Amino acid sequence: MGRRPIRVVQYGCGKMARHTLRYLHEHGAQVVGAIDINPTVVGMDAGDVAGLPIRFGVKVSDDADRVLDESAPDIAVIELFSLLTDIEPMVEKCVSRGINVITTCEECTFPWTTSSAATNRIDAMARQAGCTVVGAGMEDVFWVHIVGLLAGAVNRMERIEGAVSYNVEDYGLALAKVHGVGLTPEEFERTLAHPDEIVPSYVWNSNEALAQHLGLTVSQVVQENVPFVAEEDTYSATMGATVPAGKVIGMNTRVTTKTYQGIDIVTSQIGKVYGPDDGDLCDWKITGEPDTVFHVEKPATVEHTCATIVNRIPTVLDAPAGYHTFDELEPLRYLTQPMMVDEVKG
Repeated sequence: MGRRPIRVVQYGCGKMARHTLRYLHEHGAQVVGAIDINPTVVGMDAGDVAGLPIRFGVKVSDDADRVLDESAPDIAVIELFSLLTDIEPMVEKCVSRGINVITTCEECTFPWTTSSAATNRIDAMARQAGCTVVGAGMEDVFWVHIVGLLAGAVNRMERIEGAVSYNVEDYGLALAKVHGVGLTPEEFERTLAHPDEIVPSYVWNSNEALAQHLGLTVSQVVQENVPFVAEEDTYSATMGATVPAGKVIGMNTRVTTKTYQGIDIVTSQIGKVYGPDDGDLCDWKITGEPDTVFHVEKPATVEHTCATIVNRIPTVLDAPAGYHTFDELEPLRYLTQPMMVDEVKG
C-alpha cells in the first residue's frame, strides 16, 4: 500500500489561516481547497493568503459545497468563529460528506455541556459517516495538558488558578465585538456584564476539559465579565478606528469551575486591544502540597494555536469516528515526517 500527502481544505481564510496554510505546506500536507466569503480574499491563491512566494494552484472560493464535493479532502480545518452554533452549518457540510474536521472554535474544546444538542447531533452524524470532529488550539497544550502534567507531580491539590490573555487584534472583527471593544462602560454593564443569556467564554470550556483530563466532576460553573477601559486613545486596526479614552478595549472573563472533589479551577481570560508594552499571558498556580507555579513568557498564542491544529491532524485521522475532545486522542507530537496517510485502494 502506498502513501500520499494528507489532503486538507482550509475553511476560513482570515488572519489565522495565514499561519495555518504555511504550516500545512511546511509539513507536507496538500492544500486542495480554500473557502471564505470575504470578497477581499475570494479568488486569491491559497499560497498568497499564506504569504508564501509560491502558488498552491488553489483559489479561495465562496462556494463551499463545490469545494468540498470536488476536492476530496481527508480533513477540513475550520477557522471561523468561537461558538459551535456559529460553525455548526460548516461542520455539518463536512461531516455529511464523511470529511474529518478540526477547528479552532474555542467552544469546541469541550462543548458537551454548553451546546449539548448540537454536539450530540454532530457526534451521531460523524459516527454514521465514519469521520471525526475535534476542537483544538492553544488550550490543548497550554491550558489543559501542561497543567495536567504539573498536577501529576503534586501530592495534594486544593485549587488551580490560571490567567491567559490574547490581543483581540489578532483574531478579527467578530471577536473584538464580543469582547466589548468600543462600548462605553455603561453599555458594557448593561450587556456583557449582565447578559440575558450567558455566552460561555473560552476558559469555561477549557476548564471543563481540564476537569475531565484530571478525572474531576464539575458541580458548578460561575462566569463574571469585567471590562478593560482605555486610559488613553487606543487605535484598533481590527475595528478600523481609534477607541477613545474612557471606552472599553476588552474584558477579563473570570470562570470558577467547582468540582465535587472540592478542587476549584479558576481561570481569568483576558482579551483586549494591546498597547505597545502588552503581551500574552499563560500563568498557572496549583495550590496544595507542594504549591506549584508555572509561567510562559509572552506566548505566541496565534502561532501556537495554528501549530497545534496542524500537529493534531494525524491524531484526528487516527481517532475513532464521532465527536472527540483532544484529551481522548493520542498525545500531541511535533511532526518530524511529512504529513502522509495510507493510500486506500478502492
